[in-house]
Amino acid sequence: MRTTFPGGASDLPALPKVDAIVVGASAGGVEALLKIFKSLRRGFSLPIIAVLHLPDERRSLLAEVFASRLAIPVKEADDKESIVPGTLYFAAPGYHLSVEADRTLSFSQEERVYHSRPSIDILFESAADAYDARLAGVLLTGANNDGAKGMARIKEYGGLTVVQDPAQALARTMPDAALALLTPDFLLPLPDIGLLLVELERIAC
Repeated sequence: MRTTFPGGASDLPALPKVDAIVVGASAGGVEALLKIFKSLRRGFSLPIIAVLHLPDERRSLLAEVFASRLAIPVKEADDKESIVPGTLYFAAPGYHLSVEADRTLSFSQEERVYHSRPSIDILFESAADAYDARLAGVLLTGANNDGAKGMARIKEYGGLTVVQDPAQALARTMPDAALALLTPDFLLPLPDIGLLLVELERIAC
């Protein structure tokens, strides 16, 4: 497990090539996601699929908020749509979001996971099934255990696992739960997670 990520080209750790990135967050997640995604420049080529726990009784403005602040395309995921490179997708409130074997997105209304729908675990586990080892999973701040089992599945399949340093998380329950189940490849503060995403895209091209 690495706890630092160098910003220069020298002394970079060996990283796998990935085809997609999945990200999960809950309490404190908007600020955390903005911090890691602000490093991404126009033309970033990897798809990113994110679950942020939200109340499901109202429309989400996440896609609009992030689209106004980021250089990459951002949208709320649609049922049955194909995953397009270089796009950031946010799960819609009230539905679980899964990645299918043909790398399309799908909605479901199964039972809540840790009182949450969408569930980070469901996204992560389905994405691991679809992408196998060519997936990076990132778990950030949050106040419940959602995402830990999903990260363990990504690790089991040989994907890259990244957890926010719980000492620097607004709510450390979620990263702590992941650390209780697995040793991630990286345990990092938010700025270093952003740099890592940039490097993953660079080597994937």
